[in-house]
Amino acid sequence: MRQKPIPDALLPYLEGKVLLLDKPLQWTSFDIVKKVRNLTRIIKVGHAGTLDPLATGLLIICTGKFTKQINTYMGMTKEYTGTLVLGATTPTYDLESEPENFKSTTAVTETAIRNATFPFMGEILQMPPQHSAIKKDGKRLYESARLGIEVKVDPRKITIESFEITKIEMPHVHFKVVCSTGTYIRSLVKDFGEALQVGAYMSALRRTKIGEFDVTNAMQWQDLETEIHSLLKQ
Repeated sequence: MRQKPIPDALLPYLEGKVLLLDKPLQWTSFDIVKKVRNLTRIIKVGHAGTLDPLATGLLIICTGKFTKQINTYMGMTKEYTGTLVLGATTPTYDLESEPENFKSTTAVTETAIRNATFPFMGEILQMPPQHSAIKKDGKRLYESARLGIEVKVDPRKITIESFEITKIEMPHVHFKVVCSTGTYIRSLVKDFGEALQVGAYMSALRRTKIGEFDVTNAMQWQDLETEIHSLLKQ
């Protein structure tokens, strides 16, 4: 792919920038990368940590020479807020697939819900979802999962620094998690539901922090578009 001529106003993006964006619902992380490429006419663009289409929140986008820092940002601690639903599961562990395996939650107490977080604190082994972008033998797991093929993968060592229940509105449970890179919140929710013996799936997720970067300082996509178009008119 050849680099298109870059207007002088956009040369700082070619040189290198770190953009904090608030990813909208339904967009993939790579959708954002492609949109930034098209908007700035810069090929060298990457993101520092995937967010699922049904997740929103902080996405770090690097351009130019700052793409060399992507691995550093990816290794930073992440903070998420979200909502899980008790009493059912889904094949994808979220609402990308239909709920099934319904169970009654009438016997599940608030105390049991809060106590169920404790075993997940600290360094644990976590099994990645079959519906994920992890590659095995050159093929992404979700490609096999969509064909009904389960691929054997090894559990991964992760660290959950905190797992806080922020509100309970049965069967909906709101939470905040601070965790290491490589953590699948969907898998945490699925395992949490199994610990309570009623099942659970994730219904909402928002990444609020990456290291010291906070989503409150992130731009909306429309704001970035406005900024770039304004530079081009100068």
